[in-house]
Amino acid sequence: MRLTKSAGWALALTSVAFFMTALDTLVVITALPAIHAGLGGGISTLEWMVNAYTLTLAAGIITAAALGDRFGRRRMYVAGLLLFTAASAACALAPNAGVLIGARAIQGLGAALITPLSLTILASAFAAERRGAVVGIMGAIGGLAIAGGPLVGGAVVYNLDWHWIFWLNVPIGLAAAALAMSRLPESRGPAARIDVPGVAMAATGAVALAWGLVRAVDVGWGSWQVIGALVLAALLIAGFLAWERRASEPMLPLRLLRIPAFTAANATGFLMFASITSAAFMMAQYFQLGLGYSPVSTGLRFLPWTLTPLLIAPAAGAIADKIGSRPLMVLGLAMQGAGLAWIALGATTTAGYGWYVLPLITAGAGISMAIPTVPTTALNVVPPADMGKASGVQNTVQRFGAVFGVAIVAAVFSANGHLGSPAELISGFRPALAAAAGLSVAGALTALGAGARRRSPSASPQQVPALTAARR
Repeated sequence: MRLTKSAGWALALTSVAFFMTALDTLVVITALPAIHAGLGGGISTLEWMVNAYTLTLAAGIITAAALGDRFGRRRMYVAGLLLFTAASAACALAPNAGVLIGARAIQGLGAALITPLSLTILASAFAAERRGAVVGIMGAIGGLAIAGGPLVGGAVVYNLDWHWIFWLNVPIGLAAAALAMSRLPESRGPAARIDVPGVAMAATGAVALAWGLVRAVDVGWGSWQVIGALVLAALLIAGFLAWERRASEPMLPLRLLRIPAFTAANATGFLMFASITSAAFMMAQYFQLGLGYSPVSTGLRFLPWTLTPLLIAPAAGAIADKIGSRPLMVLGLAMQGAGLAWIALGATTTAGYGWYVLPLITAGAGISMAIPTVPTTALNVVPPADMGKASGVQNTVQRFGAVFGVAIVAAVFSANGHLGSPAELISGFRPALAAAAGLSVAGALTALGAGARRRSPSASPQQVPALTAARR
């Protein structure tokens, strides 16, 4: 595939953003045992190390997409890179868990600007019939972060200190911001008001839901704190949907949810991120605290799972352009669920690593099929004018899925074990990883409703939803 100079820069720089945010998530997950040893706290503290970042990322994505449409996508993309870089430095300097969690939340706000705008910038640089292959290439480049994140994090923690995993972002972020200013063209979407009430209700509802799920680990599901938080979350989410029906310029146009493939793709993305993030969260603890591997050895042992997107995602994106996304999403998430269930069934404190290689490869090959095809489906079935908001919606849903997944598996873990000894860790790990496998299988089932094939080059924006529905 030949690229113009401007399209090449768009691909390279948006991939750098994906690289940095993916690297940061997985580097932190691998470093959690070291952070636990240095700063203390239980499983809920470790959850917030991950979820503080993911929550603010999820809550800010749709607002970021609207800001990009109004003030310029490149401008806001660069602002996100600089905020993410500054917050990374604050994480590196954090003296205690509270400061680190707060800095991680600010880091998530920077990522919220980067994530939807990078995908929108990339999608706008290529024709629809080439978008699946391009997103696949981006997924492969981001796969370098997925493959290298646990290994880089392990090496840095082992040879230096966990604080240094955050310093890695600083030179990357500064360089990416400078190049984006000089190499990316400015673009805008349809100017629209920012839906402040919608943003407030969605964000507060998500925080209340996550807080209730995480707090249940410490005080139990019957606590008034947990029940109150979950009831508040339900009321706020219901209020959000009611508001979006009557808002003149909603952050989530509910008409998009009437496109079956779009709704199914978002449900699949939610469960995909819930599964992969929660599985990585638990396996990092298992390999280090249960089997006694060093951080570097843990990173190396993740490679059969994390290296496969680099090899398979480009081909998956190109194949999806020809046969449609649904077969790859269904098969891929089913394969990941099978691989994770395989690991859960055989997990012991004495298991040799060789036993895990094949299930890790199975899970990795599966998720590699889903990573490029889920966002491609979500974007290809909406009119071009809605692409910015559609990108924001699918990214928001995926990140909320990650928060939900980590909270669910941590609750399952805490109900069956704890971090105090390898034997107790295994007792909690096996059902927790089985829950992560179940989330992946559920994603395969929702993917059955995403019947989108590639968009016809001759289709007008108004014809796209009708053509997609007809192909189902």
